[in-house]
Amino acid sequence: MAIIAMVSAKGSPGVTTAALACTLSWSGRTVLAECDPAGGSVLSGYLSSLEIPPIGLLPLAAAALRDQLADTFAHQLIDLDAKSPGQRLVLPGINDPVQAGTIRPTWEALTAFFADLERREPGYDVIADCGRLATSAPPWPLLFRADLLLLVVRAATLRTIAPAAGAAEMLRRELTQYGQGPGALGLALIGEGTYSRRDIEQRLQLPTLIELPDERRTAEVLSDGGGRLRGSQRLLRAAASAEPAVRDAISQRRAHLSPTSSRGSSRA
Repeated sequence: MAIIAMVSAKGSPGVTTAALACTLSWSGRTVLAECDPAGGSVLSGYLSSLEIPPIGLLPLAAAALRDQLADTFAHQLIDLDAKSPGQRLVLPGINDPVQAGTIRPTWEALTAFFADLERREPGYDVIADCGRLATSAPPWPLLFRADLLLLVVRAATLRTIAPAAGAAEMLRRELTQYGQGPGALGLALIGEGTYSRRDIEQRLQLPTLIELPDERRTAEVLSDGGGRLRGSQRLLRAAASAEPAVRDAISQRRAHLSPTSSRGSSRA
């Protein structure tokens, strides 16, 4: 794989929880990059019990301005798995939305660096938590370059599904104009509700690549920390079971694209 970006239309449907569940359960080496312009939440949530110095996206963006990404990157990561060191890493996001202005000029360089990680030794996939589209400065270069762009939708009621229709249409339009086309778009559905998967796919005109149960116990640990992952962990098992479909979608997408097709946009 390469870059899997996750976004939501608005609200809090569980983008960070879904991204973290995939990072913790997928078989390949993975970096979870918190790229939400509104701020990251892993340090204040899942890792809130740890004393961690100010590292992550902001220092990495500063390094990008100095052309020192490669030298700085490894020092901005936190290892999530003591049993398999280096397998599951997180790049913490900014802690204040004001800092988004500092990050914005560096998205092109950061995106190119993330895309190159799969070709390094060892190689890594990047799951980018890009937060809500309803912000003043979404990380467009990253969204345009993503091998898979997943719109996270909570499938509870029409109220939680309806905002995704406008977001899906906007993403199709933007990807057609600036990116590689809308073929990278898909859905990550959270929970169940009145509408079936088929109903939601028809309404949003997008395929579902990930389905996660609304398992509150595991979700609360991933979101807020303060506990250990115990019990059935249906959420993590569902995330793990989605990996083959995600990998297959990326493989098909890459096979469809011309080797000489544009790999991104200059929009920032």
